[in-house]
Amino acid sequence: MKPPNALAPRLSARRVAWLLIALCAVVFPSLSYAAAGPLDLTLSVAGITCVVIFVLAYALVMSEEILHMRKSKPVLVAAGLIWAIVAWVYVQAGMPEEAETAFRETLLEYTELLLFLLVAMTYINAMEERRTFDALRAWLVRKGFSYRSLFWITGFLAFGISAIANNMTTAMLMCAVVLKVAEGDKKFIGLCCVNVVVASNAGGAFSPFGDITTLMVWQAGQVPFGGFFALLLPAIVNFIVPAVIMNFFIVNRQPAALTETVWLKRGARRIIVLFLITVAISVLCHSVLHLPPAMGMMFGLGLLQFFGYYLRRSLPRSLERKRERYSRRGDWKKLEQLGSVVPFDIFSRIARSEWDTLLFFYGVVLSVGGLGFMGYLALLSETLYGGWNPVWANVVLGLISAVVDNIPVMFAVLSMAPDMSEGNWLLITLTAGVGGSLLSMGSAAGVALMGQARGIYTFAVHLRWVPAILLGYAASIATHLWINASLF
Repeated sequence: MKPPNALAPRLSARRVAWLLIALCAVVFPSLSYAAAGPLDLTLSVAGITCVVIFVLAYALVMSEEILHMRKSKPVLVAAGLIWAIVAWVYVQAGMPEEAETAFRETLLEYTELLLFLLVAMTYINAMEERRTFDALRAWLVRKGFSYRSLFWITGFLAFGISAIANNMTTAMLMCAVVLKVAEGDKKFIGLCCVNVVVASNAGGAFSPFGDITTLMVWQAGQVPFGGFFALLLPAIVNFIVPAVIMNFFIVNRQPAALTETVWLKRGARRIIVLFLITVAISVLCHSVLHLPPAMGMMFGLGLLQFFGYYLRRSLPRSLERKRERYSRRGDWKKLEQLGSVVPFDIFSRIARSEWDTLLFFYGVVLSVGGLGFMGYLALLSETLYGGWNPVWANVVLGLISAVVDNIPVMFAVLSMAPDMSEGNWLLITLTAGVGGSLLSMGSAAGVALMGQARGIYTFAVHLRWVPAILLGYAASIATHLWINASLF
């Protein structure tokens, strides 16, 4: 047995290796986690090389505004290099099948994420084409809501909806509304996007269906279904505190008035209903059937395709009826608009998805999977829970989830199964869920909005509000420790 002082240098070096990732590598949410492989590569030349590649790739990602280079490019290259190095090490060790299996598992998880995102983006694009958000913008303007009112309305909607729907999808819906209402006002749009990201992540923290991490903790049996609702008040505090601070920086004026009346295109309301049905099916697939949520989303895409087919086939009859109706009324304006109606094309909606964001997801998911397979993610849990108080460990993990995806971090914690009270399991659920709000690339909601509001909501815009968000993070933890003290 080695003496204690012989172990100290190795442990210190491993902590330094992890710190390089935690501080320098900015990883946003993926649904991928490759368990640590049989070889510990955290101190090897191959492992350190992969960390350096990862850090350089993210340095290029964060310089997107300066270099004007799409963020998917560096992470795609990094993912390829990392897995090539991993595979080469395992080939040399005579275990090529280990790396192949890990890569295929990681790729499968990304595929599920890709399909989920693709369907969500397609529905949003379809609603946009049917003028849903134009009509909502017109309604909000007609109601006379000021910018400050719109800021709070979109925030509360994001918080409430994300408790039952995916926080990323919720954020994208709210962002689409903000882009329409405040068109051209980049400062207000950026501020609202920050607020929506914080609200969406907070809203998903107190519901078993609100976030992947809460589902993981619930399905692992660490917290009962009803136990998560103890996080409602801490989640509200997490959203309200930064929102109140940002509220004072809003120039409270009215949005520009619309010069035309907005009519929904045919089928718009039914597409909204189909989208809600699709989200519900996705949740049920995961919680009841224990199937990936992507299956429910793809089923919903099939429903949208059938509805698109119906819209195309029935378009001539619908136009004829409307011409007769508008002619009797003498509504020449609407008659003129009928001449510009084009058939609904589902594949054109799919093509309009943010492919740079989807490819960015691929690069990060595969990169995180490769580093996890090397042993870096398991090292995080081992280091924190091996000698720290669980409360402080959970708080730090929440901070790290801003730069390292909360899904693999939570997976690593559940794999270790540390002996913690229900209060601490709720604490790690809260911190891992809302810690991603600290950076724009710390959550799926933030990443999606960077693609949706390209050039307006950026890494730098979000970074300006980190002190306010950090204050909300600390306040939510203090609230949980206070009101749920009996659970510790």
